[in-house]
Amino acid sequence: SKQHLVLLLSCMFTFSSGSEMNFVTCGSVVKLLNVKHNVRLHSHDVRYGSGSGQQSVTGVTTVEDSNSYWSVRGTSDASCHRGTPVQCGQNIRLTHVNTGRNLHSHYFTSPLSSNQEVSAFGENGEGDHLDEWTVLCAGSVWQRDESVRFRHTATEALLSVTGEQYGRPIHGQREVHGMMVSSSHSYWKTMEGVFMKPSEIGSRDFSRPLHTEF
Repeated sequence: SKQHLVLLLSCMFTFSSGSEMNFVTCGSVVKLLNVKHNVRLHSHDVRYGSGSGQQSVTGVTTVEDSNSYWSVRGTSDASCHRGTPVQCGQNIRLTHVNTGRNLHSHYFTSPLSSNQEVSAFGENGEGDHLDEWTVLCAGSVWQRDESVRFRHTATEALLSVTGEQYGRPIHGQREVHGMMVSSSHSYWKTMEGVFMKPSEIGSRDFSRPLHTEF
């Protein structure tokens, strides 16, 4: 449950849920809302029946779902210390907390809209270079209340939702995919989450995923 997750994380880290810190930092665990379609980025241990056959990524209308938490991390080449503000133009990984797989894209066709497939890939937070996304934002750092875009670093597709809905077994969930053209479908905003405070001491490497029991 969400309460369990937040309680667990608050025991582990100093965190900010108030308005004292208005930017997103490495090591934060967040839910990401597609602004136009009002769905949160979501994944679960359900594989695509087509394309890559990897773990599916969808958009859900439910607010209270622990499968919508993603950890903001550095890349395998460039670590990002816990509490460091994410810069506009920085490459990051988004690791699905409950399954340990990274938000991923590649040249497979998405099942509903025939755009570019977005999946969750890897084990224990480690996949490959196709797990990297560039944060596109307006200023110098990613603001918590800002609508931002995520551009897949290798293919340049933008993380998008255009409204197509799945049937069973994930009825009503929206397709998440990559699109080459920027539009209102590709803006995301952080919602619920645990935001790591910048720390002057103990700034250990936080490119490794969280290892917690939910």
